[in-house]
Amino acid sequence: MAIQIPLWEKTNLTLEEASAYCGIGINKLRKMSNDDNCSFVLWNGSKRLIKRKKLDEYLAKAYSI
Repeated sequence: MAIQIPLWEKTNLTLEEASAYCGIGINKLRKMSNDDNCSFVLWNGSKRLIKRKKLDEYLAKAYSI
């Protein structure tokens, strides 16, 4: 039996989870996180994870994306 953790309690999210969490499309998140200076992306080999708290901070400061 797998344990289901709500998105708002997870530390790191996949692109699909991050898209559902913040309402930004997967392709837009992928484009934003491709930048070398992106503070909210965590690479696990070739797997891209989004740091939820850092993404929240980034979006709170952003005027537009």
